[in-house]
Amino acid sequence: MTSIAVIGGGITGVTTAYALAKRGFSVTLFERHRYPAMETSFANGGQLSASNAEVWTHWSTLAKGIKWMLRNDAPLLVNPRPTWHKLSWFVEFIASIPQYHRNTIETARLAIAARQHLFAWAEAEGIDFDLEKQGILHIYRDRAGFDHAGRVSQLLSKGGLARHAVTPEEMRAIEPTLAGNYYGGYYTESDATGDIHKFTLGLASAVQRLGVHTLYNQDVKSVSTDGRSVTVTADADGQCSTHEFDSVVVCAGVASRHLASQLGDRVNIYPVKGYSITVNLLDKESQASAPTVSLLDDETKLVTSRLGIDRFRVAGTAEFNGIDRDIRADRIQPLVDWVHQCFPGVSTRSVVPWAGLRPMMPNMMPRVGRGHATNVFYNTGHGHLGWTLSAVTADIVADVVRQSVESSIVVGDSLVTK
Repeated sequence: MTSIAVIGGGITGVTTAYALAKRGFSVTLFERHRYPAMETSFANGGQLSASNAEVWTHWSTLAKGIKWMLRNDAPLLVNPRPTWHKLSWFVEFIASIPQYHRNTIETARLAIAARQHLFAWAEAEGIDFDLEKQGILHIYRDRAGFDHAGRVSQLLSKGGLARHAVTPEEMRAIEPTLAGNYYGGYYTESDATGDIHKFTLGLASAVQRLGVHTLYNQDVKSVSTDGRSVTVTADADGQCSTHEFDSVVVCAGVASRHLASQLGDRVNIYPVKGYSITVNLLDKESQASAPTVSLLDDETKLVTSRLGIDRFRVAGTAEFNGIDRDIRADRIQPLVDWVHQCFPGVSTRSVVPWAGLRPMMPNMMPRVGRGHATNVFYNTGHGHLGWTLSAVTADIVADVVRQSVESSIVVGDSLVTK
């Protein structure tokens, strides 16, 4: 049986391990934390959002970044201190702008396919993750934002997504708790929300039942390949161990860039920090005043999800500041203020802040498929849509692995490709 190492125990690593195990591979999952889903898959915005498939490679994104550079509370914040990694990433970002339309359409197509995979897996494994299938409402305060959304909707429709414009009156009918004045909105009935952490924990239990060897508290220090086998060296509480496999799939989030360089590949992921707050709805008034329909506020770049009866998640912003997991009060406060403004009946006396690093490729498309070596594969770089795309990219990379194994046979000491 072909042995495969999966590096990373977040949403992409666990879904990849599941998809590989379902195809009959012997899988070992490495995760540096004691539990799965403890970093970027811990407390994201919760949206399974094909309607948020628009990639960021647009000139307006650069303009906003420059405009907001000196505002600590800006939705998009770029540390002006130059580094080679940051400069190279932005150069490639600009070079990807001509593919904006194509990549937005392709992302929408992937997101729609991913829903069916994820829902089916959750049902098959009995995973409760506070799933809400009540759609996502995008809200706009001015005509410029609303008109841009109309153009984006045309692209999303080419990817197979149906969403429609709604008036301010229709917006309030969809989500009666929303306060404020709006120009209009767009509503995607087929989108959903759920708790990424609860789902990943549930699927991690499922992969163990399927025979996956899960190695937690194992920080992968090095990985190498000679084309025939892969060697993984991991550290557990100061004790290093070395393991050999036939192949490896790198699903290590922002650490994927470093691991890829050891394997002879360039995967130019940049860590883009996002923040969230989880508002504990401790009283009846807060529970009644919090929305049940998920929202995306285009002006503030914030998203919401209702997680069960007693939790309300608000997340967003983008911060280009390298590997920095600090939770900054001046970045959290705008999220709390937004709750006060849009849902004044919700008490924020119990708020849990969080920050995570999104692994973003310059073209905003995940890196899925083979590396330079025949036994190296990647499923990483999903950016702000890791939760949304994870199930379909896991199936894609698992199929690529299976095809690679099936197309090769070992004859004596030589590897012969059919």
